[in-house]
Amino acid sequence: MSGPRQALVFAGRLVMLGFGCIGQGVLPLLLRHIGMSPDQITVIKPGEDDAEKAREQGVRLQHTTVTEANLRELLDPLLGAGDFLLNLSVNVSSRALIAFCRERRVLYLDTCNEPWAGGHLDASLPLAQRTNYALREAALALRTPGGDAPTALITHGANPGLVSHFVKQALLELAAQSHPAAQEPRPRDRSGWARLARDLGVRVIHIAERDTQISSVRKRRGEFVNTWSVDGFVGEACQPAELGWGSHERQFPPDGLRHPAGSRAAIYLNRPGASVRVRSWTPLAGPQHGFLITHGESISIADHLTLGDPACPDYRPTVHYAYHPCDDAVLSLHELAGRNWGVQPQRRVLGAEIDRGFDELGVLLMGPGAGAYWYGSQLSIEEARALAPHNNATSLQVAAAVMAGTVWVMKNPTCDVVEPDDLPFDEILRLCRPYLGRVVGVASRWTPLEGRGWLYTEELDLSDPWQFGNFRVS
Repeated sequence: MSGPRQALVFAGRLVMLGFGCIGQGVLPLLLRHIGMSPDQITVIKPGEDDAEKAREQGVRLQHTTVTEANLRELLDPLLGAGDFLLNLSVNVSSRALIAFCRERRVLYLDTCNEPWAGGHLDASLPLAQRTNYALREAALALRTPGGDAPTALITHGANPGLVSHFVKQALLELAAQSHPAAQEPRPRDRSGWARLARDLGVRVIHIAERDTQISSVRKRRGEFVNTWSVDGFVGEACQPAELGWGSHERQFPPDGLRHPAGSRAAIYLNRPGASVRVRSWTPLAGPQHGFLITHGESISIADHLTLGDPACPDYRPTVHYAYHPCDDAVLSLHELAGRNWGVQPQRRVLGAEIDRGFDELGVLLMGPGAGAYWYGSQLSIEEARALAPHNNATSLQVAAAVMAGTVWVMKNPTCDVVEPDDLPFDEILRLCRPYLGRVVGVASRWTPLEGRGWLYTEELDLSDPWQFGNFRVS
């Protein structure tokens, strides 16, 4: 096991809410990098499954399901000023937890914006209210500019989270390749990063991921198999597809809808994300079809790279996830759709039974000047197991970012509500890099028009390959 140790000493209490594959994977990293004893940590989780992984680390364990009714009664005795709530749960409102932490001056981090249980699928809610756009706007509305509110870092896992830092590093590498003799100063604010992306000609950013991890125990009928939280994946797979909407786009999707207020950086489609596929590319996998699953980074990256009027910007890239999960998860999604989006009765997260494979997670920047440039992590299951206990390749990419974000929040305790895009990307990448396997930048000539039109006649925009309609699979 490698990596820098004891980045800082933390004297407060830390409550970890949820202890699925990410919680199990991140706990050893927290104890490795933060000077604190296990008896400062309380893990709250429903049920006894995997409890031994918490007990073997020496932390306190409490078996409780957090609900809207018991949240305050449960957390009041465990958290006070200067303590830390690490939210790795599903079906617990992120906004409610952030509001509680602000009252008590408790530090906070989560990996995604969650509603209360059932919120993703509540048919009584308008579709717009079930989007990550709405959840993000609600969280950011808690900000109190000019004050010294306790830091709440939202959506800082691998994606959303780590990939926002990948984008900035990729932009710098593209700039160095475009002007190798120039010593341009690094952007110092969000408008500077947006201008750099515009000047490089970046039109589209995919969070382009391919997971090839596989087990000899294959998926069975009536079972959802995944390499990370099944509940988390099913929830976001059933939310509307969402994407940051670029200023270069000429044809609005026929099933697309706009938000009337807020950042105006994203749109959503009138269909579940797991029913929408897009053409994308990663270095090891090559061309692939990925699912346009909604994620917070599709909105936050697009928002932070906007210039001009948000409603009609001078510049903004199109940003979205293009996810090819492991093979058994693909089969699980097909079965989920066939069940009219009713989740299977059996669920399994792949861990020790994984035989081989890797998770290739990165950002694919595309456009006239940029061409296509992928930057990210290529992590094998063998490397993940050697680097940290209780992890597969997918969970370790998330756990590393959670650890790095937690360290940053502890060092910066009065920054109010912040997103990954607000953080110093190089500081986060330094902490994460030892756990990411090969971190590479790869240029490609790939476009979504490559090899198209020879088998069937398609309506393609040949004048601009970077139009969303060229990426979307009919």
